[in-house]
Amino acid sequence: MSDTLTLDGEGPLHQQIRRAIAGPILSGAWAPGRRIPSEHDLMARFGVSRMTVNRALAGLAGEGLVERRRKAGTVVAARRAERAVFEIWDVAAEIARSGAAHLAEILRREEGPATPEEAAALRAAPGRPVLRLTLLHRADGAAVQLEERLVDLGAAPEIRHETFAEVTPGRWLLERVPWSEAEHRIGAAAASGAVARHLGIAKGGACLVVERRTWRGATAITHVRLTSPAGAQVLVGRFRPEG
Repeated sequence: MSDTLTLDGEGPLHQQIRRAIAGPILSGAWAPGRRIPSEHDLMARFGVSRMTVNRALAGLAGEGLVERRRKAGTVVAARRAERAVFEIWDVAAEIARSGAAHLAEILRREEGPATPEEAAALRAAPGRPVLRLTLLHRADGAAVQLEERLVDLGAAPEIRHETFAEVTPGRWLLERVPWSEAEHRIGAAAASGAVARHLGIAKGGACLVVERRTWRGATAITHVRLTSPAGAQVLVGRFRPEG
């Protein structure tokens, strides 16, 4: 079982160590209950003080990714990604849990340099290579969500080869690209003409909109806008208390 951990060189050392450990936890490479390297091991391999290691582990514990146990050391928490303040949500899984059949239709897929507007959405530099995706998610044939996503190809180059025939873009990213920070915004919006046509509702109809950005350190991974008709039986995010 490999304990290979690499610092990304971005920001304070305690944050780099936190991200290095979070990576294999969030990707599933380190299973719940697995012991992570000891404090002394982390101090030796990264050449840092015990205080720095403690700050990193305290951050991971606060996010619900690890559990610090007396005598037993620090282990991967039983519920890792789900313990984030906002769950990184998978529409296909939510639809399946409701008992309906999920189908995702790719409406748009193209690569190119990020426009100034796209760079602002990703909070990245203009011109970075991005993948643009628009998908329509259906539950038992009914349109329940329009997904408009930008992916920074510098952060996730392998995504350009994925067909998304068996996995949604969000799930693909969660399983393969470790993230360290996430931001969510939820609001209401009136459906534009294009959105209304895709969702099969009247133009100006009420919609629930979720915007999400994720980063690894200072590097943007993705920005997505998820639009669902008001009343659609789709859960778009959950808060969970700490502890």
